[in-house]
Amino acid sequence: MGALDGIRVLSFNHFLSGPAAAQHLGDLGADVVAVEPLTGAFQRNWAVGNRFVDGISVNHMTTGRNKRSIAVDLKSPEGVAAVKRLVAGADVVMENFRPGTLEKLGLGEDVLRAINPGLVYAATTGFGPDGPYAKRPGQDILLQAMTGLAAHTGSMEHGPVAVGSVPIDHHAAALTVAGILAALLERGRTGKGRRVEVNMLQAAIDLQGESVTAWLNGAEHAGPRGQQGMANWFSPGPYGIYACTDGHVMISMSTPSQIGKALDLDAIVGFSDKDGFDRRGEVSSAVAGAMARMAMDEALPKLEAAGVWHEVVRDYDSLRGNPQLVHLGGLVDTETRDGSPMTLISSPIRMDGAAADLRLPPQALGAQTREVLAEAGYSATEIDALLESGAVAQTDRMSV
Repeated sequence: MGALDGIRVLSFNHFLSGPAAAQHLGDLGADVVAVEPLTGAFQRNWAVGNRFVDGISVNHMTTGRNKRSIAVDLKSPEGVAAVKRLVAGADVVMENFRPGTLEKLGLGEDVLRAINPGLVYAATTGFGPDGPYAKRPGQDILLQAMTGLAAHTGSMEHGPVAVGSVPIDHHAAALTVAGILAALLERGRTGKGRRVEVNMLQAAIDLQGESVTAWLNGAEHAGPRGQQGMANWFSPGPYGIYACTDGHVMISMSTPSQIGKALDLDAIVGFSDKDGFDRRGEVSSAVAGAMARMAMDEALPKLEAAGVWHEVVRDYDSLRGNPQLVHLGGLVDTETRDGSPMTLISSPIRMDGAAADLRLPPQALGAQTREVLAEAGYSATEIDALLESGAVAQTDRMSV
Protein backbone atom coordinates (compact mmCIF):
# COMPACT_ATOMS: atom_id res chain seq x y z
CA MET A 1 0.00 0.00 0.00
CA GLY A 2 1.29 3.42 -0.94
CA ALA A 3 0.33 6.89 0.20
CA LEU A 4 -1.12 7.64 -3.26
CA ASP A 5 -3.05 4.40 -3.72
CA GLY A 6 -6.18 5.14 -5.74
CA ILE A 7 -4.65 8.10 -7.60
CA ARG A 8 -4.34 7.60 -11.34
CA VAL A 9 -1.81 9.63 -13.30
CA LEU A 10 -1.60 9.92 -17.08
CA SER A 11 1.96 10.86 -18.01
CA PHE A 12 2.57 12.30 -21.47
CA ASN A 13 6.14 13.10 -20.47
CA HIS A 14 9.36 12.56 -22.35
CA PHE A 15 13.12 12.76 -21.78
CA LEU A 16 13.91 13.36 -18.07
CA SER A 17 12.24 15.92 -15.82
CA GLY A 18 8.65 14.91 -16.58
CA PRO A 19 9.24 11.13 -16.51
CA ALA A 20 11.22 11.49 -13.27
CA ALA A 21 8.36 13.40 -11.65
CA ALA A 22 5.85 10.77 -12.74
CA GLN A 23 8.11 8.04 -11.37
CA HIS A 24 8.18 9.70 -7.93
CA LEU A 25 4.37 9.62 -7.92
CA GLY A 26 4.45 5.95 -8.92
CA ASP A 27 6.89 5.23 -6.11
CA LEU A 28 4.40 6.75 -3.69
CA GLY A 29 1.69 4.38 -4.86
CA ALA A 30 -0.05 6.21 -7.69
CA ASP A 31 -1.14 4.21 -10.73
CA VAL A 32 1.02 5.94 -13.34
CA VAL A 33 0.15 5.22 -16.96
CA ALA A 34 2.80 6.42 -19.40
CA VAL A 35 1.05 7.43 -22.62
CA GLU A 36 3.66 6.95 -25.34
CA PRO A 37 3.75 7.30 -29.13
CA LEU A 38 3.83 4.12 -31.18
CA THR A 39 7.60 4.45 -31.54
CA GLY A 40 8.07 4.94 -27.81
CA ALA A 41 8.89 8.03 -25.77
CA PHE A 42 12.23 9.74 -26.34
CA GLN A 43 13.87 8.36 -23.22
CA ARG A 44 13.08 4.81 -24.37
CA ASN A 45 14.97 5.29 -27.63
CA TRP A 46 17.95 7.44 -26.55
CA ALA A 47 20.47 6.80 -23.81
CA VAL A 48 23.23 8.72 -22.07
CA GLY A 49 26.51 7.06 -22.93
CA ASN A 50 24.55 5.34 -25.74
CA ARG A 51 24.07 2.46 -23.28
CA PHE A 52 21.29 -0.10 -23.73
CA VAL A 53 20.97 -3.36 -21.79
CA ASP A 54 18.98 -6.00 -23.70
CA GLY A 55 17.48 -3.15 -25.69
CA ILE A 56 16.54 -1.13 -22.59
CA SER A 57 17.86 2.41 -22.54
CA VAL A 58 19.56 3.40 -19.31
CA ASN A 59 17.37 6.51 -19.45
CA HIS A 60 14.27 4.30 -19.41
CA MET A 61 15.83 2.49 -16.44
CA THR A 62 16.30 5.86 -14.74
CA THR A 63 12.68 7.00 -14.97
CA GLY A 64 10.59 3.98 -15.96
CA ARG A 65 9.92 2.10 -12.74
CA ASN A 66 6.45 1.78 -11.19
CA LYS A 67 4.64 2.78 -14.38
CA ARG A 68 2.41 1.02 -16.85
CA SER A 69 2.77 1.79 -20.56
CA ILE A 70 0.17 2.35 -23.26
CA ALA A 71 1.20 3.11 -26.85
CA VAL A 72 -1.18 5.43 -28.73
CA ASP A 73 -1.10 7.21 -32.08
CA LEU A 74 -2.13 10.70 -31.00
CA LYS A 75 -2.51 11.75 -34.62
CA SER A 76 -5.34 9.30 -35.17
CA PRO A 77 -8.91 10.21 -34.18
CA GLU A 78 -9.36 6.81 -32.55
CA GLY A 79 -6.19 7.27 -30.53
CA VAL A 80 -7.26 10.71 -29.35
CA ALA A 81 -10.70 9.35 -28.43
CA ALA A 82 -9.05 6.59 -26.40
CA VAL A 83 -6.97 9.11 -24.49
CA LYS A 84 -10.04 11.21 -23.74
CA ARG A 85 -11.72 8.16 -22.27
CA LEU A 86 -8.68 7.55 -20.08
CA VAL A 87 -8.75 11.18 -18.93
CA ALA A 88 -12.29 10.73 -17.63
CA GLY A 89 -10.97 8.35 -14.97
CA ALA A 90 -7.71 10.14 -14.19
CA ASP A 91 -6.77 12.34 -11.26
CA VAL A 92 -3.65 13.88 -12.79
CA VAL A 93 -2.46 14.60 -16.31
CA MET A 94 1.22 15.45 -16.70
CA GLU A 95 3.14 16.70 -19.72
CA ASN A 96 6.42 18.42 -20.43
CA PHE A 97 6.10 19.33 -24.10
CA ARG A 98 6.78 22.78 -25.45
CA PRO A 99 3.74 25.00 -24.87
CA GLY A 100 0.89 24.33 -27.29
CA THR A 101 1.88 20.80 -28.32
CA LEU A 102 -1.09 18.96 -26.81
CA GLU A 103 -3.45 21.72 -27.98
CA LYS A 104 -2.41 20.98 -31.58
CA LEU A 105 -3.37 17.35 -31.01
CA GLY A 106 -6.81 18.29 -29.69
CA LEU A 107 -5.84 17.42 -26.11
CA GLY A 108 -5.34 20.84 -24.58
CA GLU A 109 -6.12 21.53 -20.95
CA ASP A 110 -9.50 23.09 -21.72
CA VAL A 111 -10.59 19.99 -23.62
CA LEU A 112 -9.42 17.64 -20.88
CA ARG A 113 -10.95 19.71 -18.10
CA ALA A 114 -14.29 19.70 -19.90
CA ILE A 115 -14.13 15.91 -19.69
CA ASN A 116 -12.91 15.85 -16.08
CA PRO A 117 -13.39 19.14 -14.17
CA GLY A 118 -11.52 17.90 -11.09
CA LEU A 119 -8.38 17.10 -13.05
CA VAL A 120 -4.99 18.24 -11.78
CA TYR A 121 -3.10 19.30 -14.90
CA ALA A 122 0.67 19.60 -14.50
CA ALA A 123 2.92 21.16 -17.14
CA THR A 124 6.70 21.20 -16.79
CA THR A 125 8.32 23.46 -19.37
CA GLY A 126 11.66 25.05 -20.07
CA PHE A 127 10.58 28.65 -19.62
CA GLY A 128 6.89 28.77 -18.76
CA PRO A 129 3.76 28.76 -20.94
CA ASP A 130 4.34 32.15 -22.57
CA GLY A 131 6.81 35.00 -22.80
CA PRO A 132 9.80 35.76 -25.03
CA TYR A 133 11.60 32.47 -24.31
CA ALA A 134 8.56 30.15 -24.21
CA LYS A 135 9.45 28.34 -27.43
CA ARG A 136 13.13 27.85 -26.61
CA PRO A 137 14.42 24.36 -25.85
CA GLY A 138 14.53 23.85 -22.08
CA GLN A 139 17.70 21.79 -21.78
CA ASP A 140 19.71 21.42 -18.58
CA ILE A 141 23.15 22.52 -19.73
CA LEU A 142 21.76 25.53 -21.60
CA LEU A 143 19.97 26.62 -18.43
CA GLN A 144 23.15 26.09 -16.44
CA ALA A 145 24.69 28.68 -18.74
CA MET A 146 21.75 31.09 -18.65
CA THR A 147 21.16 31.11 -14.88
CA GLY A 148 24.71 31.41 -13.58
CA LEU A 149 25.16 27.81 -12.45
CA ALA A 150 28.02 27.25 -14.89
CA ALA A 151 29.50 30.68 -14.20
CA HIS A 152 29.54 29.91 -10.46
CA THR A 153 31.03 26.42 -10.86
CA GLY A 154 34.74 25.87 -11.37
CA SER A 155 37.53 28.25 -10.41
CA MET A 156 38.47 31.81 -11.24
CA GLU A 157 41.80 30.50 -12.48
CA HIS A 158 40.33 28.02 -14.98
CA GLY A 159 36.96 29.44 -15.94
CA PRO A 160 33.35 28.26 -15.67
CA VAL A 161 32.46 24.57 -15.62
CA ALA A 162 29.22 22.74 -16.37
CA VAL A 163 27.98 20.54 -13.54
CA GLY A 164 28.71 16.97 -14.55
CA SER A 165 25.12 15.77 -14.21
CA VAL A 166 21.67 17.26 -14.86
CA PRO A 167 20.59 18.81 -11.55
CA ILE A 168 18.08 21.24 -13.04
CA ASP A 169 16.04 18.45 -14.65
CA HIS A 170 15.89 16.54 -11.38
CA HIS A 171 15.05 19.62 -9.31
CA ALA A 172 12.27 20.55 -11.73
CA ALA A 173 10.92 17.01 -11.31
CA ALA A 174 10.87 17.33 -7.52
CA LEU A 175 9.13 20.72 -7.72
CA THR A 176 6.54 19.27 -10.11
CA VAL A 177 5.78 16.49 -7.63
CA ALA A 178 5.41 19.01 -4.81
CA GLY A 179 2.97 21.06 -6.87
CA ILE A 180 0.90 18.04 -7.83
CA LEU A 181 0.68 16.80 -4.25
CA ALA A 182 -0.42 20.26 -3.07
CA ALA A 183 -3.06 20.42 -5.80
CA LEU A 184 -4.38 16.97 -4.88
CA LEU A 185 -4.56 18.01 -1.22
CA GLU A 186 -6.54 21.11 -2.13
CA ARG A 187 -8.84 19.14 -4.42
CA GLY A 188 -9.59 16.85 -1.48
CA ARG A 189 -10.87 19.89 0.43
CA THR A 190 -12.61 21.80 -2.38
CA GLY A 191 -13.20 19.35 -5.22
CA LYS A 192 -11.52 21.82 -7.57
CA GLY A 193 -8.78 20.79 -9.96
CA ARG A 194 -5.78 23.06 -10.45
CA ARG A 195 -3.14 23.73 -13.09
CA VAL A 196 0.40 23.13 -11.79
CA GLU A 197 3.23 24.85 -13.66
CA VAL A 198 6.94 24.36 -13.14
CA ASN A 199 9.58 25.75 -15.47
CA MET A 200 13.24 24.83 -15.59
CA LEU A 201 14.40 28.45 -15.65
CA GLN A 202 13.01 29.15 -12.19
CA ALA A 203 13.94 25.65 -11.02
CA ALA A 204 17.55 26.48 -11.90
CA ILE A 205 17.41 29.70 -9.90
CA ASP A 206 15.73 27.96 -6.96
CA LEU A 207 18.44 25.30 -7.03
CA GLN A 208 20.98 28.06 -6.38
CA GLY A 209 18.89 29.90 -3.82
CA GLU A 210 21.58 30.50 -1.20
CA SER A 211 24.18 31.78 -3.63
CA VAL A 212 21.81 33.87 -5.76
CA THR A 213 20.19 35.52 -2.76
CA ALA A 214 23.53 36.41 -1.20
CA TRP A 215 24.83 37.83 -4.48
CA LEU A 216 21.72 39.91 -5.24
CA ASN A 217 21.75 41.33 -1.73
CA GLY A 218 25.26 42.71 -1.82
CA ALA A 219 27.48 39.96 -0.41
CA GLU A 220 31.10 40.83 -1.15
CA HIS A 221 32.69 38.90 -3.96
CA ALA A 222 35.85 39.04 -6.02
CA GLY A 223 34.19 37.05 -8.80
CA PRO A 224 31.55 34.39 -9.42
CA ARG A 225 33.79 31.45 -8.56
CA GLY A 226 36.21 30.45 -5.87
CA GLN A 227 39.89 31.34 -6.01
CA GLN A 228 43.00 29.46 -4.98
CA GLY A 229 41.24 26.13 -4.46
CA MET A 230 37.99 27.42 -2.95
CA ALA A 231 34.84 25.63 -4.08
CA ASN A 232 32.78 28.81 -4.31
CA TRP A 233 32.89 32.58 -3.88
CA PHE A 234 30.89 32.84 -0.66
CA SER A 235 32.30 30.38 1.89
CA PRO A 236 35.17 30.92 4.31
CA GLY A 237 38.51 29.21 3.69
CA PRO A 238 39.39 26.42 3.25
CA TYR A 239 36.05 25.23 1.79
CA GLY A 240 36.98 23.17 -1.27
CA ILE A 241 38.84 20.21 -2.77
CA TYR A 242 42.48 19.61 -1.94
CA ALA A 243 44.90 17.18 -3.58
CA CYS A 244 46.98 14.72 -1.60
CA THR A 245 49.71 12.67 -3.19
CA ASP A 246 47.28 9.82 -3.85
CA GLY A 247 43.81 11.34 -4.09
CA HIS A 248 41.58 14.30 -3.29
CA VAL A 249 39.74 15.40 -0.16
CA MET A 250 36.79 17.77 0.16
CA ILE A 251 37.11 20.00 3.22
CA SER A 252 33.89 21.59 4.40
CA MET A 253 33.15 24.00 7.23
CA SER A 254 36.09 24.73 9.54
CA THR A 255 37.73 27.80 11.04
CA PRO A 256 41.27 28.83 10.08
CA SER A 257 42.40 28.08 13.64
CA GLN A 258 40.87 24.60 13.55
CA ILE A 259 42.38 23.62 10.21
CA GLY A 260 45.65 25.31 11.10
CA LYS A 261 46.03 23.19 14.23
CA ALA A 262 45.01 20.05 12.37
CA LEU A 263 47.70 20.48 9.72
CA ASP A 264 50.35 22.25 11.85
CA LEU A 265 50.01 25.50 9.90
CA ASP A 266 51.32 28.13 12.32
CA ALA A 267 50.75 30.87 9.74
CA ILE A 268 46.95 30.64 10.00
CA VAL A 269 46.41 29.29 13.53
CA GLY A 270 46.00 32.84 14.82
CA PHE A 271 43.50 33.87 12.13
CA SER A 272 40.04 34.84 13.37
CA ASP A 273 36.81 33.36 12.07
CA LYS A 274 36.28 36.58 10.10
CA ASP A 275 39.68 36.09 8.51
CA GLY A 276 38.26 32.89 7.09
CA PHE A 277 36.23 35.13 4.81
CA ASP A 278 38.51 38.13 4.45
CA ARG A 279 41.71 36.13 3.94
CA ARG A 280 40.26 33.00 2.41
CA GLY A 281 42.90 32.91 -0.32
CA GLU A 282 45.71 32.73 2.23
CA VAL A 283 43.92 30.03 4.18
CA SER A 284 43.20 27.97 1.10
CA SER A 285 46.74 28.27 -0.25
CA ALA A 286 48.24 27.20 3.08
CA VAL A 287 45.96 24.19 3.30
CA ALA A 288 46.65 23.24 -0.33
CA GLY A 289 50.38 23.27 0.31
CA ALA A 290 50.11 21.10 3.41
CA MET A 291 47.73 18.58 1.85
CA ALA A 292 49.89 18.24 -1.25
CA ARG A 293 52.78 16.96 0.86
CA MET A 294 50.75 14.17 2.47
CA ALA A 295 49.24 10.88 1.45
CA MET A 296 45.59 10.22 2.30
CA ASP A 297 46.42 7.87 5.17
CA GLU A 298 48.32 10.71 6.85
CA ALA A 299 45.97 13.60 6.10
CA LEU A 300 42.65 11.95 6.94
CA PRO A 301 43.50 11.02 10.56
CA LYS A 302 44.67 14.60 11.20
CA LEU A 303 41.41 16.05 9.91
CA GLU A 304 39.35 13.47 11.81
CA ALA A 305 41.15 14.12 15.08
CA ALA A 306 40.60 17.87 14.79
CA GLY A 307 36.89 17.50 13.98
CA VAL A 308 37.28 19.06 10.53
CA TRP A 309 34.37 18.11 8.28
CA HIS A 310 35.80 16.31 5.26
CA GLU A 311 35.18 13.53 2.78
CA VAL A 312 37.25 11.66 0.22
CA VAL A 313 36.32 12.60 -3.34
CA ARG A 314 34.92 9.39 -4.80
CA ASP A 315 33.51 8.20 -8.11
CA TYR A 316 30.27 6.32 -8.83
CA ASP A 317 32.15 3.04 -8.55
CA SER A 318 32.26 3.60 -4.78
CA LEU A 319 28.48 3.69 -4.39
CA ARG A 320 28.04 -0.06 -4.08
CA GLY A 321 30.45 -0.11 -1.16
CA ASN A 322 29.01 2.91 0.63
CA PRO A 323 27.82 1.35 3.92
CA GLN A 324 25.08 3.91 4.49
CA LEU A 325 23.71 3.55 0.97
CA VAL A 326 23.76 -0.23 1.42
CA HIS A 327 21.93 0.17 4.75
CA LEU A 328 19.27 2.32 3.08
CA GLY A 329 18.88 0.02 0.09
CA GLY A 330 19.71 2.84 -2.27
CA LEU A 331 20.49 0.56 -5.22
CA VAL A 332 18.32 -2.26 -6.48
CA ASP A 333 19.88 -5.09 -8.48
CA THR A 334 17.46 -6.95 -10.70
CA GLU A 335 17.41 -8.54 -14.14
CA THR A 336 15.96 -7.75 -17.53
CA ARG A 337 13.50 -10.25 -18.95
CA ASP A 338 16.39 -11.61 -21.02
CA GLY A 339 18.38 -12.27 -17.85
CA SER A 340 20.99 -9.53 -18.00
CA PRO A 341 21.83 -7.74 -14.74
CA MET A 342 20.19 -4.34 -14.33
CA THR A 343 20.80 -1.86 -11.50
CA LEU A 344 18.14 0.69 -10.61
CA ILE A 345 18.21 3.57 -8.15
CA SER A 346 15.58 3.12 -5.45
CA SER A 347 13.18 5.85 -4.42
CA PRO A 348 14.77 8.28 -1.95
CA ILE A 349 11.43 8.78 -0.20
CA ARG A 350 10.69 6.54 2.79
CA MET A 351 7.36 6.07 4.53
CA ASP A 352 7.39 4.88 8.16
CA GLY A 353 11.02 3.90 7.68
CA ALA A 354 10.36 1.76 4.62
CA ALA A 355 11.52 2.43 1.07
CA ALA A 356 9.00 2.34 -1.75
CA ASP A 357 8.45 -1.04 -3.35
CA LEU A 358 9.63 -1.75 -6.86
CA ARG A 359 6.19 -2.83 -8.08
CA LEU A 360 7.05 -2.66 -11.77
CA PRO A 361 10.49 -2.56 -13.36
CA PRO A 362 10.72 -0.46 -16.54
CA GLN A 363 8.07 -1.87 -18.86
CA ALA A 364 8.00 -2.68 -22.55
CA LEU A 365 6.40 -0.16 -24.87
CA GLY A 366 2.65 -0.56 -24.66
CA ALA A 367 2.96 -3.49 -22.27
CA GLN A 368 -0.35 -2.62 -20.61
CA THR A 369 -2.25 -1.16 -23.58
CA ARG A 370 -4.91 -3.86 -23.46
CA GLU A 371 -5.47 -3.77 -19.71
CA VAL A 372 -5.57 0.02 -19.50
CA LEU A 373 -8.11 0.27 -22.33
CA ALA A 374 -10.18 -2.48 -20.74
CA GLU A 375 -10.21 -0.53 -17.48
CA ALA A 376 -11.50 2.47 -19.45
CA GLY A 377 -14.49 0.44 -20.62
CA TYR A 378 -13.37 -0.84 -24.03
CA SER A 379 -14.49 -4.33 -24.92
CA ALA A 380 -12.07 -6.96 -26.14
CA THR A 381 -13.52 -6.58 -29.65
CA GLU A 382 -13.03 -2.81 -29.58
CA ILE A 383 -9.46 -3.16 -28.34
CA ASP A 384 -8.71 -5.65 -31.13
CA ALA A 385 -10.07 -3.16 -33.65
CA LEU A 386 -7.91 -0.34 -32.26
CA LEU A 387 -4.84 -2.56 -32.40
CA GLU A 388 -5.66 -3.63 -35.95
CA SER A 389 -6.11 -0.03 -37.10
CA GLY A 390 -2.79 1.05 -35.61
CA ALA A 391 -4.42 3.63 -33.33
CA VAL A 392 -2.81 1.84 -30.37
CA ALA A 393 -0.11 -0.78 -30.01
CA GLN A 394 1.00 -3.44 -27.60
CA THR A 395 4.40 -5.05 -27.77
CA ASP A 396 6.63 -7.18 -25.58
CA ARG A 397 9.74 -5.42 -26.83
CA MET A 398 11.68 -3.03 -24.58
CA SER A 399 12.73 -0.85 -27.51
CA VAL A 400 11.74 -0.31 -31.13
